[in-house]
Amino acid sequence: MSFFDKLRTQKMLSFTLMLFTLSIGIVLGTLINSGVKAARDNGQAPGATPLVIPNPVELSNAFTQIAKQVEPSVVNISVTYNSHPRTRTQSRRQTPDNGDQGDNGPEDFFFRFFGNPFGNGVPEMPNNRGEALGSGVVVDGAGYILTNNHVVDKADRIQVKFFGDPNKYEAKVIGVDAPTDLAVIRVEGKHNLTPAKIGNSDAVQVGDWAMAIGSPFGFDATVTAGIISAKERTMPDEPSMQFQHFLQTDAAINPGNSGGPLLNMRGEVVGINTAIASRSGGYQGIGFALPINTAASVYNDIIKTGKVTRGSIGITFQKSDDPTTPALLKASGASEGVFVQTVTPGGPSDKAGLKAGDVIVAINGKPIHEGEQLIGMVTATRVGDTLDIAVLRDGKRSNYKVVVGNLAQIFPEEFGGGNQEEQNKSDGTAVSFGMTIVPLTERQRETMGLNEKGGVLVNDVEPNSFAEDVRLARGDVILSINRQPVNSVEDVKKIQSSLKPGEPVMFRVLRRSGPRSTDWTSTFLAGTLPNSPR
Repeated sequence: MSFFDKLRTQKMLSFTLMLFTLSIGIVLGTLINSGVKAARDNGQAPGATPLVIPNPVELSNAFTQIAKQVEPSVVNISVTYNSHPRTRTQSRRQTPDNGDQGDNGPEDFFFRFFGNPFGNGVPEMPNNRGEALGSGVVVDGAGYILTNNHVVDKADRIQVKFFGDPNKYEAKVIGVDAPTDLAVIRVEGKHNLTPAKIGNSDAVQVGDWAMAIGSPFGFDATVTAGIISAKERTMPDEPSMQFQHFLQTDAAINPGNSGGPLLNMRGEVVGINTAIASRSGGYQGIGFALPINTAASVYNDIIKTGKVTRGSIGITFQKSDDPTTPALLKASGASEGVFVQTVTPGGPSDKAGLKAGDVIVAINGKPIHEGEQLIGMVTATRVGDTLDIAVLRDGKRSNYKVVVGNLAQIFPEEFGGGNQEEQNKSDGTAVSFGMTIVPLTERQRETMGLNEKGGVLVNDVEPNSFAEDVRLARGDVILSINRQPVNSVEDVKKIQSSLKPGEPVMFRVLRRSGPRSTDWTSTFLAGTLPNSPR
């Protein structure tokens, strides 16, 4: 081998050795670096598993389908009052001077939303005109719509607007039921209506999904969703609302939703949105809907007769949840039943022989455990039918035959409703002070603690009148005028005829101390007669 061949071979071996050494270094460096990084990573999240993004899937569109299905059946209702609703319903809201904050005060936890999109209650409007908004749901293709009574109560004009239709259609009231706050109206001039499907509210369970559609704050076809939070909710201390056992929901409900439907996941109406519990007047997660089973029963009565007739046996009773009820029952020798607080004079129970202090333990042989059960059985009985009522009195059980009477006639103040009110107005006597007055009934005198002569009832107050100026309100009882006793309508006429324009007039009146109070307080109201009649 030549010298040059040996040199070439040595260079090749050196290059190969160098290349091999470099490769080994690179491999070792990579392994050491990876090990250090792995050790560092494992130190921060030991045992962690990488997240894996799943393949995309289509989300549930159940709410979308329900909205498309029901929106054509939900309507926006706008009402107009020629005279201000506050004036026409002041018996529910006493004047601020009397210390009552009315329906808008912070103490009124259960806020009834009257549909005003600009705040609580009905907006102050010029010229004593008022407007309000609400919702409703079409339940019959012939144009019949179910809504709340307080949405259309005393409205002079009702207009209905449908989803996707810019026109407004005139509507008229077919009938109302104040105890359940329901009304049936019929739209005119609109054809091919789509009625909503009616569900069964008895099948609703706490935790079920629920969806509301309506016009909160005037925004048409607004859809909100939530769950059924509770069932059989009642309003505390509201005798006139004892027929309202609500579904509670956390679906967002606001002023303007009133009268709209609450739906299940099949797109069926299971309730009519009626009230909210709120200290602000807006949504706070608690809304109430009247179960559709109750609403359907009321609707069926209204389309047949124009009104709802309920039975009564003419008593008031101790609430089962009152803490004193167990002691009262025990003292009466009963472990359960309904303790009778009062018996209406001349009413069905009074005629049959029942007395205050009795404990009703059975009706037609069926045990009675609480007042709600008694109400359900009595109101479901036709007026004129007889019930066999078993009571405990002084530890002894006796049976009485009680003929069921008409609830609206036995308790006209609480359950007379709109028809009774209009009848009272037609029977009332108008006087030049700008009000209509009627004699007091025997029951009214008893409730107020009056003797058999004193007082007349203010049944209506005219807008812009002297009576309105001095803040007389419907429901007030006038006891005297300028210190002259008022015992009859004729007394008021006689006193007013002796007064001249510009003379001061002082009224002594009796009025409720609050919108829900059973206490009556005396107060004085005064003003100067105008020089010309208004």
